Amino acid sequence: MFSSFDPWRTAAVACDVASAQHDLPAGIAARQSRRLKALLAQAARRSPLYREILRGGAEPGLADLPVMRRQELMRRFDQWVADPRLELDELRRFVADPRRIGEPFAGRYIVWESSGSTGHPAIFVQDSAALAVYDALEALRRPSLQPQRRRWDPWLLGERIAFVGATTGHFASTVSVQRLRRLNPFLAKAVRSISFLQPVRELVAALNAHAPTILVTYPSAAVLLAEEARAGRLHIAPQEIWTGGEGLTPAMRCFVQQTFRCPVSNSYGASEFLALASECRFGRLHLNSDWVILESVDAEGRPVPPGEPGAATLLTNLANHVQPLIRYELGDRVAVAPQACPCGSPLPAIEVQGRVDDVIVMHDDHRRPVRLLPLALTTVLEDQAHVFDFLLTQQGHHALRLRVGEHGEAGQRAAQRARQALGDYLQRQGLPDVRLDCACGRTGHRGRSGKVQRVVAG
Repeated sequence: MFSSFDPWRTAAVACDVASAQHDLPAGIAARQSRRLKALLAQAARRSPLYREILRGGAEPGLADLPVMRRQELMRRFDQWVADPRLELDELRRFVADPRRIGEPFAGRYIVWESSGSTGHPAIFVQDSAALAVYDALEALRRPSLQPQRRRWDPWLLGERIAFVGATTGHFASTVSVQRLRRLNPFLAKAVRSISFLQPVRELVAALNAHAPTILVTYPSAAVLLAEEARAGRLHIAPQEIWTGGEGLTPAMRCFVQQTFRCPVSNSYGASEFLALASECRFGRLHLNSDWVILESVDAEGRPVPPGEPGAATLLTNLANHVQPLIRYELGDRVAVAPQACPCGSPLPAIEVQGRVDDVIVMHDDHRRPVRLLPLALTTVLEDQAHVFDFLLTQQGHHALRLRVGEHGEAGQRAAQRARQALGDYLQRQGLPDVRLDCACGRTGHRGRSGKVQRVVAG
């Protein structure tokens, strides 16, 4: 067993997480306040960046601290982290090797990279303390969709689990799956990661072979798989479907549930905090506010009233002391519900306006529709072409237009890498004749939620 997993700490945190669910809102606020105080004290002591920010001796209120953004923190990474052994160049070499996905770094840390949806990819480091919190929240606050099955099999030992997503990079979801396989040999054969970058027919074949009882994926991928099932090509019979990473509309949930005849639960997480919120039995997302703080603010940084989405959301991770995330700007817009949820949870309910990218439908040589998932397209551009600031727009059923944010020679090189990576991906999808118009130029189409949209259907 490696030191990024501490069974005693995990057990203690699990007890705390379980007891908090029966607390009052005032008790949740007290836990949050206590943990924020400990985080600020540790940051001031161990992080050179926060030692500079928090100098002066007085205990500042959270609202008194500056808003931190990914680009600035990555630029000052070596001063940001609380362990001098965490060197950015070495971490970048580590995440560049797909063979090391889920492997502990320096024998004690779990590392994942962000998807770069803000245009600036980042690396996040978790120690055993943070991982114990994520593990407990995932295990105890995810809704029990099949209570009878969980009563007889609380550790999922009898389940076959398939994660469908981006499997070739050190992304949080993929790293978490590989870490689970390392920790629990009994689950290693039953848990499988399946790439959504492969052609749909190969994805369907892999799922048919594995026959998962639990399907874990993104909402748009769940809809695509439901369409394959209705067409008679996908023959799986999952008992539960877990989605996250995108918005799940009522229509999407209904379509997936009716197709597979099983319950669907959605969750909200980020690279910055893996388990931000889980659904209750009324389908509302409840923020794990005993371990994370989300501030919804307007364009001037002022808090917005409950029930209204702000222009930005600031995250403070109370679990991760090795890489302090304090008033860190997320890309999502969040509204906190003004009233308590009828489920009785002491945790606040939130509404999230997150990713707004579209599914693109192209036609192959036989005029058959081929669906391209937005997360697959962005993964190809980020992970293979190393292009993060872009706008991909559909131009009819046989053409795509890509604009990258860089200019000059750097922009031309980025556009060429993107053309090659996208061309290879489209070839694998059975779309060799799609015309790609790649050039430098303005990016940043803003979707209905106010978030920058990077994949736009025609």
